[in-house]
Amino acid sequence: MNKPVIGITLDEEEKTTYSNYPWYAARKNYSDSIVKSGGVSVFLPNNPSSINKYLSIINGLVITGGDFDIDPKIYGQNIQSSKVSIKENRTDFEFKLTKQALKKDIPILGICGGHQLINVIFGGTLIQHIPDALDTKINHEQTNPRNEASHFINIKKGTKLFHIVKSKKMFVNSAHHQAVNKLGRKLVASAFSDDGVIECIESNDYSYCVGVQWHPEFLIDKKDISIFKSLIDSAKKKIEK
Repeated sequence: MNKPVIGITLDEEEKTTYSNYPWYAARKNYSDSIVKSGGVSVFLPNNPSSINKYLSIINGLVITGGDFDIDPKIYGQNIQSSKVSIKENRTDFEFKLTKQALKKDIPILGICGGHQLINVIFGGTLIQHIPDALDTKINHEQTNPRNEASHFINIKKGTKLFHIVKSKKMFVNSAHHQAVNKLGRKLVASAFSDDGVIECIESNDYSYCVGVQWHPEFLIDKKDISIFKSLIDSAKKKIEK
């Protein structure tokens, strides 16, 4: 059987830390997790004119996180925090790519910012800066390294995530200052941190559409790999049809 091809979105930067010219970036562990789970990974530059071609090649999609936020005007709000930083080109590309992938029922996994993007696409909103909206003891922008966990999440029984990881708890990392606020239409919130922040969303209207707020690509909790394997399994089923 051919291994499914999983597209991975890229961050887009103009900071001169890597080059004096604009550049793309993604951590290697996004790709490594796909490969370890039985897939083939390809990175997708932010070119809207190439979306149809991308979707003719890939069997699954990972929408990654990055150093940016979705423009609040997209979900009907003004910027309410000085911490909000937007990347219009990347967001425009990922919105168009994800909407087209949903139309084709291509399996989608959203990670961190990708999780938030899925919620907004389905008509939801975001908490623009967690410390401004929530009195919590959890630091969702953890100070310890990202390859370490910092808090537990609680998983609802009967959800897709529970079926995937077969556990009511996971110990995860946390690197976000925004979070899902109003849940998107017909989405299910399937995991929460102890302070009530939504850590996973999923749709039952598609073969596979899951968003997670943490970064499972670091494979910290032994159940993180199950999330990638479930994406690969769903992509394989699409190939077999």
